[in-house]
Amino acid sequence: MVKNTFTDSFNKAKRYLEKNVYNNILVQKTFYCGCDYSSDKYVDKESCGFQDNWKYISRSEKIEWEHVVPAHAFGQSFTEWRDGSSECVDSKGKTFSWRNCASKVNMEYRYMESDMYNLVPSVWSINALRSNYSFAMIQWEEREFWSCDMEIKDRKVEPTENIRGDIARIYMYMDITYPGKGIISSKNKSLFDVWNREDPVSEEECNRYGKIKEIQGNENIILKSNCS
Repeated sequence: MVKNTFTDSFNKAKRYLEKNVYNNILVQKTFYCGCDYSSDKYVDKESCGFQDNWKYISRSEKIEWEHVVPAHAFGQSFTEWRDGSSECVDSKGKTFSWRNCASKVNMEYRYMESDMYNLVPSVWSINALRSNYSFAMIQWEEREFWSCDMEIKDRKVEPTENIRGDIARIYMYMDITYPGKGIISSKNKSLFDVWNREDPVSEEECNRYGKIKEIQGNENIILKSNCS
C-alpha cells in the first residue's frame, strides 16, 4: 500500500497519534519548539523557554496537530477547493469552497488531510502563526519566541536546525506519495535536499515512522531505507 487509505477522518488521525504514537513510544514534546506536554494536551512552557506571541497568547497553553505540509498547499490542486461543488451548499443555500468543500466531497483530499506522516504536535499558537506559510531560510530574523528557535517573517518560516531534515523528508514523502499536487516547488527542492543531508534521520524519527506504519498501513519510502 502506497498511500493512506486507513482513515479519511482528520479527527480520527489525531486521536490515533495521541493514543497510539506519541503517548506510547515518544517523549511527549512539541515538534517545533520541543516543549513538554501532558496527556491532556497542556504545554509546559518553562520546559522549552517558550515565550508567547501577543497575538495568540490565549492559544499557547495547549497543543494542536499541525500539517507540516499545509492543507492549503495541496488543497488548491482540488477543484472543490478552488471552485466549490454543487454538493457544497450550506443550510441557508449559500455555496462554499476551500477546505470544507474539499473535505466534504473529495475522498482523496480527506486521505491526504488525514495522513499521519504529515501531522505533528505543535504549540497551538505556533500552529496559528505558521498558518500556511512555506519554509525558507530567513536572514537577519528576530528571535520572537525566546528560547524556541523558530522564526516567522514575511509569510516564511525558518525552523530550528534539528528538525529541518524531518520537515524535508515529510515534504518528500507527501510529494512522492501524492504526485501532481504541487507539494514541492522547484525553488524548495534544493532547500529540502540540503536540509535532508544536513539533518539526517534520527532514532526518534524512525520510531515515529514504525508506529505510524503499523497503524496506517502504508510504507514511507523516504524513511524505509534509513530505518531498516
